[in-house]
Amino acid sequence: MFGILVVRMVEIGLMTPPVGLNVYILKGVAKDVSMGDIFRGCGWFVAVDIINVAILVAFPQNILLVPHTMMK
Repeated sequence: MFGILVVRMVEIGLMTPPVGLNVYILKGVAKDVSMGDIFRGCGWFVAVDIINVAILVAFPQNILLVPHTMMK
């Protein structure tokens, strides 16, 4: 469970300032789009990822369903 939460939090960190590596890569590809527009566009993804992490923390049995099924 810890590993899954770490990966989700790293994904959020790659979309938010000051690191935002995904945003800087996208800026290099789309040179005519401003950095502010890119960060505003990523805001919805960050919000959904935070809700996703909250659900995973609230209901950890969802994360562990597949491993428990494989053990039987």
